[in-house]
Amino acid sequence: MIRINITSVFVDDQAKALDFYTEKLGFIKKNDVPAGDARWLTVVSPTNPDGVELLLEPDGHPAAKPFKKALADDGIPFTQFAVDDVYAEVERLKGLGVEFTQDAMDMGPVVTAVFDDTCGNLIQLATMK
Repeated sequence: MIRINITSVFVDDQAKALDFYTEKLGFIKKNDVPAGDARWLTVVSPTNPDGVELLLEPDGHPAAKPFKKALADDGIPFTQFAVDDVYAEVERLKGLGVEFTQDAMDMGPVVTAVFDDTCGNLIQLATMK
């Protein structure tokens, strides 16, 4: 059976991204391996440390930065994270200084919010009802 093992988010600075994704969002570092000028740097949920890894991938490829900018300019989140309660998570993250481009919003079967990850991406939080 095919399953998701690693997914990526392009970041403009791996050290800044690691700090944001661990200190603000609460992920934990899983892998940090030198890879040329960059690192194979992954984080995981502390509730599932052997689960899906998020690769904090450098946005050095010529297509990455224009892609990220186009999505952000159009207000389109790059990825989505599930949370138990979007309203509570928005308040927690705002208390840590995270900037939201969309506050928690009831969209029928789901509640969503969107924040800026400080690394060039908009990220959506979601709670299914």
